[in-house]
Amino acid sequence: MTDFTQLGVKAIRDGVAGGDFTAREVAEAFNAAVAEAAELNAFIVTTPDHALAAADATDAKRAKGEPLGKMGGVPIGMKDLFATKGVQTTAASHILEGFDPEYESTVSQNLWDAGAGMLGKLNLDQFAMGSSNETSYFGNVNSPWKKEGTNAAMSPGGSSGGSSSAVAARIAPAATGTDTGGSIRQPAAFTGICGIKPTYGRCSRWGVVAFASSLDQAGPMARSIEDCAIMLEAMAGFDPKDSTSLDMPVPEWEAGLNADLKGKKVGIPREYMMDGTDEAILKSWEQGKEWLRDAGAEIVDISLPHTKYALPAYYIVAPAEASSNLARYDGVRYGLRDLPDGAGLQDMYAATRAAGFGDEVKRRILIGTYVLSAGFYDAYYNQAQKVRALVARDFENAWAECDVILAPTTPTPSFPLGSLNEDPLTMYLNDVFAVPASLAGLPAMSVPAMMTDDGLPLGLQLVGKPFDEQGVLNAGLAIQQRANFTAQPEKWW
Repeated sequence: MTDFTQLGVKAIRDGVAGGDFTAREVAEAFNAAVAEAAELNAFIVTTPDHALAAADATDAKRAKGEPLGKMGGVPIGMKDLFATKGVQTTAASHILEGFDPEYESTVSQNLWDAGAGMLGKLNLDQFAMGSSNETSYFGNVNSPWKKEGTNAAMSPGGSSGGSSSAVAARIAPAATGTDTGGSIRQPAAFTGICGIKPTYGRCSRWGVVAFASSLDQAGPMARSIEDCAIMLEAMAGFDPKDSTSLDMPVPEWEAGLNADLKGKKVGIPREYMMDGTDEAILKSWEQGKEWLRDAGAEIVDISLPHTKYALPAYYIVAPAEASSNLARYDGVRYGLRDLPDGAGLQDMYAATRAAGFGDEVKRRILIGTYVLSAGFYDAYYNQAQKVRALVARDFENAWAECDVILAPTTPTPSFPLGSLNEDPLTMYLNDVFAVPASLAGLPAMSVPAMMTDDGLPLGLQLVGKPFDEQGVLNAGLAIQQRANFTAQPEKWW
């Protein structure tokens, strides 16, 4: 008897296409796993009927001999940042509770067109603002991992913590994520899965609740490089409805996978050797270099001199864009409306936003509004944009010396939920290795590397040239084959 929940995207797709089992059997198994995993709080809404309907459609196509699509028969989790027609979409915020879109996001529609089915809408940090999945109105997401010797609830990372938790716990074979400053890569590293943020513009932002429009990018989260390549092919593509969408053909990333790195140079940025980085992280980085050498790559030192300014610049640019994007939530058109007795329009705005937005969202709106205000715009926002240009130029210069960059994904392994809540700045430092690639719009991914001595997963980050997702995936495959990371959390939920 096959345990379908142990199968990934490729195994499910190929098994359904080959007649080894039906898509309905797979959907039923994952629906049951989702229902049993309520303690993880990974899903805000479950949609078992959607998963079964998509599975039945795939089985019907196979019976007729029709092509099944790149994701035929694969049920997935959908981060609750993607608009799904007729299914509540909240961005994990009270201000959007009860909002059922009349339209489908381009990325989710691409996945349904490719044969995927939806298990449900995944929990996240509210409006994708957070690094620990503790800012959701619908409660914390729990990581399926536990630190040895303790029963403390661990962070699954953020903002795509529901996605990372669901994939790591084997209650979804794959999930969508979004990455603004590391929100695919950091959760993937914390939970021992793969996640890739493609080049900015590779996946459409249309129908995705906006956080910071010049940074947001959708991507897949799955248990292997192959599964990420398959899913990214299904998600990506030009969309005329998104003005930042890349008008380029989607490469065949799955077919192009090759772990032979002979002739490739891997850059090691000296500025990423930062104080406070966990010893286990540094050890995994050294091991990663050895693995890539073994794959035929040459390891070279490079410099990204403006790295130390990337995080402060990000925490000006992203909140500034957020304060602009979130101005649309006013209680007038959709979502929450808080209307005190005798209140005027301004009172309604204030009451609705006070009740609807969480503390972290309010914090970032305040920061963003401040840096965009008269007298501070030039001092903060314009300066941050100049720094962003310098960070991007650092990478451009580095590509003369290397083909791909290897770095840690995070400065520490996962931490207990609640342990960093009193110190937002320490929480923000979680993104220190992830943010530079986001500012530059580059493809970057996290690959599971090894386990800490106390039983927590660690990830390695690979950053590539613009549009070179293939180079990133290939280097990731080289690490995956050598790391042979097979650890999975013991079921406690």
